[in-house]
This record gives sequence, structure tokens and C-alpha cells, in this order.
Amino acid sequence: MFTMLPRMKAILLVAFILLATLHSINAQLSPDSIEIMIRQEVVNKRSVGIAVGIVDSTGRKFYSYGKVRDNSPLKPDSNTLYEIGSITKVFTSLLLADMATKGELKLNDPISKHLPKTVKSPNQNGREITLLDLSAHRSGLPRNPDNWHDDTPYNPLDGYSLDSMYSFISKFKPTRQIGSKYEYSNYGVGLLGHILSLVARKGFDTLLRERILIPLEMNNTTMGIGSYDRLRLAQGHNVVQRPVPTSNFGATAPCGGLISSVKDLLTLLEANMGLRETTLKPAIDLMQLYYGDTDRADLMAGLAWVHGRDKELGILAHGGGTGGYSTFAVIDTVRKVGVVVLSNSTIGISDLALHILRPTHPFIPYQSNWTLYDSLSLGSYEVGTVCRLYNSLKAKKPKGFIFNEDQLNTLGYDYLWAGKIDYAIKIFKLNVKEYPNNWNVYDSLGEAYMKKGNKRKAIANYERSISMNPKNVYGMKMLQKLRN
Repeated sequence: MFTMLPRMKAILLVAFILLATLHSINAQLSPDSIEIMIRQEVVNKRSVGIAVGIVDSTGRKFYSYGKVRDNSPLKPDSNTLYEIGSITKVFTSLLLADMATKGELKLNDPISKHLPKTVKSPNQNGREITLLDLSAHRSGLPRNPDNWHDDTPYNPLDGYSLDSMYSFISKFKPTRQIGSKYEYSNYGVGLLGHILSLVARKGFDTLLRERILIPLEMNNTTMGIGSYDRLRLAQGHNVVQRPVPTSNFGATAPCGGLISSVKDLLTLLEANMGLRETTLKPAIDLMQLYYGDTDRADLMAGLAWVHGRDKELGILAHGGGTGGYSTFAVIDTVRKVGVVVLSNSTIGISDLALHILRPTHPFIPYQSNWTLYDSLSLGSYEVGTVCRLYNSLKAKKPKGFIFNEDQLNTLGYDYLWAGKIDYAIKIFKLNVKEYPNNWNVYDSLGEAYMKKGNKRKAIANYERSISMNPKNVYGMKMLQKLRN
């Protein structure tokens, strides 16, 4: 299994945890300190480029360092575009709040009220999933649907159809009482966005543009990327700074499909802090109420926003991550200060944003653990040469080299996605030899054999992986697919 994606999924949860450490009285980080910090983080390979925006009652400030893409010296500016991932959920929930304040729907409407009659809605002890449940992540729906694409690790929801969305919700069986517990769900907010478009009788893109983007004059924010805008889009990168394709969330786009800029996101923060007059204020006020607990005792859920439980701090935040980008937006509603950090790498940057907002928040400079991978992937080595180089480096144990399963696993997937399946198999077999007690190495080898068409060896390796880790849901799905 390619293991970067689960880490990417955890970015937002880590960000929530970091919120809890904020203190109540601090000035924001100085301009010189911000410039030094982001420059060092790019040098340390946290990202190819980092853009920072700060807004308060005195106006806006912008800082950046690095490059928009590998083959260009162009530095990010306030209009450079990034995939903002789950910050999209703030926009979707703002639409929900706007429609609720205008009487077009109610937060407690069951989803069955607005879905086609042919779509079955989960019902447990007479309790249905409501629109509020979807926005506040209390629906009981999982993080992601189990009928997404397994062979696109950077883009698992690419091409996810409306039929697939309907099929999943119709078959879904809650494992606990609906509304009883917080569980973050990309699928749930994707479904929410679709329901809003059904109520409004117009496409989600159009609804978003008419209700939010035009009123707030957010001209850089879009659900798709045109040929012109593509010139302003920062190239996304994975954790080893390899370029990755742009994301496509299919029917679940309202959960994470937006592209935006520092300039536009600062506008959103201004509106949320009352620094910008807007007809959306009633919806913003509704959004910022508390709607229940999260999975942490010190954090509360709003409509999309996550609150610190201590109301005196006035902290609201949301982060996002895709296969090639990491983003974070946080506002202090008491001091009326907002910070946006956008990065064209999937490595998390929430600690940067929180440290800029409140310098007492802990910040640990990034240290790359991928020196071994970098050494093995330089040039177009024949796989036998790569294996010999690995053994040589392992024997010498150079300073700064970390030897773990991830290094070879990532290299193996480079080969696999490049169509060099035999090369990938050799690297994954080496990984099995080096780390025989790691369940993931067998999962990866099983996937390579599956793509090779060697069903027998694929099944054997998936079985071995699952025996070591019975919670390997992905492996179970692949094994079922192979057996069928």
C-alpha cells in the first residue's frame, strides 16, 4: 500500500490537535521572523514554495519563498493558485448556512427530504442523517466511501460519479446511533454539497459563485482550472518533492475540490472576523456557533470550522491537504487576526500558521527523512544498480540517512506508476527481505503482482499482509477483487 495518502488524510486531524496548545495572550510573529522561517522550511524541503497571508484591522501582509513550479524561478505571489483541499468545506457549510438563514431549508432537515426518492437514506431507531450532521461531521458516515478508485493513490476520488455517491449512501449501514459521535467525513460534505445544489436547482459551481464568490469578490477561487488559470497554478508535490497530478474529486468536489489563493482566502477570513461588510453576515454568524463535540475534549465543532473549547480564545481553524498541497487557515475572532498558509507540497504546514498567529505555539523546523530515497532515485539507474547502491549505503550507514520501509516503498511505487512493473517488484521484494515483520511491504508487493497479472502471488502477499494487520481494509478489498 502506498502510505503517503493516509498521512495526508491525517493533516487536518493533526491541525485540530495543534489548536489545543494555543495560549490566550500573544502578539503575532514579526515580519522578519516569518520570512526567515518560511525560507528555512523551503530549504529544509518541507515544500517547494510557501505563501503566507496575514490580515487584521490595519490591513494585509504577504510573504512567500520558493518556487511555483520546478522548471520556473517564479516566486509565489498573493494570486498564485493552490488546491485548498478541505478548506473547501468552509465554503460548502457557508452555503448551507446562507440557505438556512434565507429559509430555503433547515439545518435539521433529514437528507431524505432533498434526495431523489430512489436513493435510500440510512435510518437508525427512527433517526435519519440531517444536513447539520453532514456539516458538523456527526452523520456516522466514514471519512471516505469504500467504492472509490483504489488504483489512483493521489486521486482516489477522481471520476467518482453521482451514481457511485447514491449507491454508497443507499447501502450504508450505520455502526452507531446517528448524530451520537463526531467522525470526520469527506464523503458526507461531498453529499451535502450535492444536496444544496438539488435544493437550489443549479450546479454547485454556479451556486457557489452566485452566493459567495461574487458577493465577496473572490475572483481567484474556482472549482475547476482553466487553461489560463493553469498558468497561475502552483505545481503540487508529494512528500519527496516529486510533482503529482492535479486532483479531481468527482461528485464529492464540495468536500475538497476548490482552487484558491492567499488573496481570496484572506477575504474569506475578513468576512468571518467582521472586517469586511457582507450580506453573508447572518450565515457567517450561524456557521460560527458550536454544534457539538469533536473527537477531542478540548475542541468543538462548528459548521466546518473547528473551535477551541475555551471561547475566550476565539480561535476558528480549518486545514486541507491533497496529494500535492497543504493548506491552513486560522482566525482569532477576539484579536481579529487571520492567517493563511498555502504550500505546494503535501507535508503539513499547520504549525507554521499557528506559530505566526501566536509565537508561543510550538514550531519544530522540518527535517527531511528522505535522503536515502533521494540517493536511490537520482538518475535513471537500472534496478539492479539501485539494489546494489542500497546495500552499499546500508553497510556504510552515512550520517543523515534513515533506513525504513517508506524509503523503498516510495521508490517501488515510482516504478509502478511509471509502468516499470518488474522494477517495482524487485524493489518491493527487497523491502520484504529488509522488513519481513512489516505488513505494508507485503501489501505493496501484492499490488505489484496484481498489476503484473500474477494472481497467485498477489493473493499470497495480500493474505500475508492481512494476517499481520487484520485492519488492512485496502488489502481486504484487493483480495476480494482478486478472488472474484
